[in-house]
Amino acid sequence: MIRWILISILSIGLIGIGVWGYKEHQEKNAILIQAENSYQRSFHDLTFNLDLLHDKIGSTLAMNTRRQLSPQLAEIWRLTSMAHSDVGQLPLTLLPFNKTEEFLSQMGDFSYRTAVRDLDTEPLTEEEVDTLSSLYEMSGDIEQELRKVQNMVLNENLRWMDVQLALVNNDEPADNTIIDGFETVEKTVEGYTEGKLNASLLGTSSDKDGFNMLGDQVISQEEAEETMRTVLGLEENTALDLSKTGDGANVPLFSGSFQENNRSGYIDLTQQGGYPLSFMINREVKESKISLHQAMQTAEDYLENSVFSSDFTVIESNQYDHVGVFQFVPRDGEVWIYPDAIQVKVALDTNEVIGFIAKDYLENYHERQIPEAAISEAEAEEAVNPNLRVEDHHLAIIEDDLGEEVLSYVFLGTLDSDTYKIFIGADDGEELRIDKLKQAEIKY
Repeated sequence: MIRWILISILSIGLIGIGVWGYKEHQEKNAILIQAENSYQRSFHDLTFNLDLLHDKIGSTLAMNTRRQLSPQLAEIWRLTSMAHSDVGQLPLTLLPFNKTEEFLSQMGDFSYRTAVRDLDTEPLTEEEVDTLSSLYEMSGDIEQELRKVQNMVLNENLRWMDVQLALVNNDEPADNTIIDGFETVEKTVEGYTEGKLNASLLGTSSDKDGFNMLGDQVISQEEAEETMRTVLGLEENTALDLSKTGDGANVPLFSGSFQENNRSGYIDLTQQGGYPLSFMINREVKESKISLHQAMQTAEDYLENSVFSSDFTVIESNQYDHVGVFQFVPRDGEVWIYPDAIQVKVALDTNEVIGFIAKDYLENYHERQIPEAAISEAEAEEAVNPNLRVEDHHLAIIEDDLGEEVLSYVFLGTLDSDTYKIFIGADDGEELRIDKLKQAEIKY
């Protein structure tokens, strides 16, 4: 009797395991099918959008009415944005496809820049028309290559999940038709960018060279460890795990991490120059004992005594739970340099600096020739909404929508219970952008 009961229990258990395994298999297949459908949709959308893009650029070249030209260029910008989004949804993370993505980004910037300007007073130049012609030819070649891939995908029922597995497992790319096709597209784009496109018109030239302030002197691993211990405030007997980025990294770094008692943290240090890029100390931050203003003074003192020698001023301060977060920018005389921002986090229980991010400063800092403002502060303020009450103002270098640095007047204004920053171009009085400042979050 007992034997039959045990057999029945085991049988029920085996049946249960079988049902569970079958359901797991079904759920896994459902997830894979959903991912495959998403990849297929993104790929076919990409092909369709590039078809439209090629046609729209061709139509632009044939136009002679400036009234229609701006909307057409705006449509090109929209299509490049959609195509860029489609690429981002494909499993190409491990496949070099940066030239094509860069091309889409540059074409979007070029079309946007020309679409928003007054083409009646500043029509397309011959160089810009030549650039459009090159873009038309280039988009046509990309369109044809993608159509070949699309034809093979449809005729041979190729799956994008196989592409993802091939890339993750480092399989030979030659064994995958889709990967071969996208590598051909990438080589096509690379050939154009090296010889046929006007880089300056596409906005690829810049007065700044990313991370050029780091210099050429590379610090040793021993020097890196000593700097890390000083920045993190670690004792000699605290273990510090140290590693460095491999060859080919955009910014070679030393990375360090530690764990002691109830405290841990990490730090990234540039190999060139030994500058702290960022660090974070993780611990329980208890009840606040100091004010946000006191913490701001601590952050200011920290920057003043750091390797960053600029004259900094705070542009934003916020409190999250018991941590103060402060955004600083350097000043060049009376002009605030917004692209070169540094963030400092201070614990409000012990007044300790527990976080630091200097990526923007290290990447963007360079010698600038700051132009004179073409309009006065009073003239700029006339462009501010009269319903706002202006509380403060200053001159600043900011980046516009295209990533280009421009001189602007910054007005701090209030409307009802909200606070805004209004940026007015110092050369023409145009409203560049408006930022709504964050308020303390409500706890529910």
